[in-house]
Amino acid sequence: MGLKKIYKRLFSEKRRIKNRLLFNKISSVFYCGNTYSCNCCGKSFRKFKSKGALLIKRENAECPYCASLERIRNLLFYIENETPLLTQKLRLLHFAPEWCLLPVLKKAENLDYITADINPDLADYQVDIMNIPFPDKSFDYIICFHVLGHVPDEKKAVDELYRVLKTNGVALISTIIDPNNLQTFETAADTPEKRLHYYSEPDLLRLHGRDFDQRLKQGRFNVEVIDYPARLGEVMKKKYALGDGRRELIFRCTK
Repeated sequence: MGLKKIYKRLFSEKRRIKNRLLFNKISSVFYCGNTYSCNCCGKSFRKFKSKGALLIKRENAECPYCASLERIRNLLFYIENETPLLTQKLRLLHFAPEWCLLPVLKKAENLDYITADINPDLADYQVDIMNIPFPDKSFDYIICFHVLGHVPDEKKAVDELYRVLKTNGVALISTIIDPNNLQTFETAADTPEKRLHYYSEPDLLRLHGRDFDQRLKQGRFNVEVIDYPARLGEVMKKKYALGDGRRELIFRCTK
């Protein structure tokens, strides 16, 4: 048995994530500098870590300390500048919560903050997004970043998000977008190798195209497509490494 398999047997996924974050904090000393900054942990570095598969590796994508990615740094700026999430009494449902964002949202005493994931090791509640176990109109805000590309029945998931969102509530949704495709691409990719080839990630079930907002509108949402790094400007976009737009667009969905 290989060391990787032994390690997985010895430690739960939650423990492995915590170990990785601890290792990041220790090893981040080798990235000392101030070329790039992370708004999630408040630290600066001479460079960020690269991320992604060999042929589609993204340079300066991951914070060496807290492991934030481009889309999460972008989301935090948006939350702080454009929403009342950190100031008003609100109920927030967060799917697949990002570990670097958890400390920020958990310490917001105004929030009734509920995290959810299909994997019970990764959130407060084990939840199938296609069958959300909360009553209609339960939440003021929903965050659902990079989840819908992994869901077998996307339409059912979108219908469920709409159902549990309060009237006038806001769902902040994001996914990988291929700007070269007018329509979302789905095919019989039944192995990690095929999915990596077709969708750029081994566990994706589709690669969304420029029709993603229309797919959300079919679920009755009103949708605004927000390129927030463009609003922040080139200086901020470069300093905080906010990505190229393929993973960072925010689809602000209202009911």
